[in-house]
Amino acid sequence: MLELPYGRVPYRLDLGGRAASVLEPPPRPSPPPVEDLLAQALRTPIDRPSLRTLANPRARVTVIVSDATRAEPRSQFLAALRAELPDVRWTIAVATGTHGPASLSALDLPSDVAVVNHDGHAGRDLVELGVTAHGTPMRVHRCVVEADLVIATGCIKPHYFAGFGAGVKAIFPGLGEATAIRINHRLKTADGARAGIVDGNPCREDLEEAVALLPTPTFLVNGVCAPDGLVHAVVAGDLRTAFRRGCALARPWFTVRGPRAKLVIASDAMPVSASLYQAAKIFTACAPLVAPGGDLVVVAECRDGVEPIETVNEAIFRIGVLPRLPSDATIHLVSVLPAEVVERTLVRPLASLESLVTRADSIVVVPRASQLIIEADS
Repeated sequence: MLELPYGRVPYRLDLGGRAASVLEPPPRPSPPPVEDLLAQALRTPIDRPSLRTLANPRARVTVIVSDATRAEPRSQFLAALRAELPDVRWTIAVATGTHGPASLSALDLPSDVAVVNHDGHAGRDLVELGVTAHGTPMRVHRCVVEADLVIATGCIKPHYFAGFGAGVKAIFPGLGEATAIRINHRLKTADGARAGIVDGNPCREDLEEAVALLPTPTFLVNGVCAPDGLVHAVVAGDLRTAFRRGCALARPWFTVRGPRAKLVIASDAMPVSASLYQAAKIFTACAPLVAPGGDLVVVAECRDGVEPIETVNEAIFRIGVLPRLPSDATIHLVSVLPAEVVERTLVRPLASLESLVTRADSIVVVPRASQLIIEADS
């Protein structure tokens, strides 16, 4: 009996004695406290002066944090930065991208600082700075244009088409216009737009070109996570070079290899399993493992549902998930959602895994799939 991450409680998977390959990275030693890692990184920034050099007292500083779809140590980021720059005028901007305004109560933000709860679907407060070579308009919230310094926080983990999360993504798409973000996201179908790839990734390079149009000085503070979800290192400094230093640390921690199989069962923990929008990352991560004619089953509670349905179907699954799979593969979802809700999507609802397990001649299980860079054995 396997217990898979699922939602608020684990999903108990009974394989009935069938053999299966379970793909998990080797555990890492417990990391030092994140406060110690932040202090060290801020003392030794990469390719940037120290924060105290970049921001004079009373400077306007915008610090960007992720919304609740990312599990990150926001309070530790903010505490370390405020200790480093005690006299500046802070604004906290919540990077919501295309998600819409965040529930601020879930973010543990300080009450004495102005907060921008970004809405990429609203035209107000957006500034256009130019267009990239790929045709992506750089439309971004004015709180990063009107600041004296922008600090981008986040955690470096694999991202299925931007290579890794974090880096410039805090600024754009984090504080970008939804329509402009969707133009960039069309590049998810391009060669090189894959988990673990940064240089040579058209989507990532387009984002970095867009953010380079920002006239405001910038500074990066990124945690480097391992598959256990904990921050094992912190990098600080230049948006590009410090980010790449963090990616080089993370890549071997997240990379696993496994066989292709007729049945691949995958899951992940909250918040990735909260909605089909987020759970799409689980499907894409496991796509290399699915044999022709095979089945990919994602076990995710999806209590927050399948909306926005057109975005999930067309902008995510149609162009981001299905092209990565064999053309004759079938994708299924085990969730708490009624079958008629799932049937509105491009995924088949599955009440029980038993019938697929009993007829599969090969099975692979990936308990924390979206956290991994998965390579199939040749």
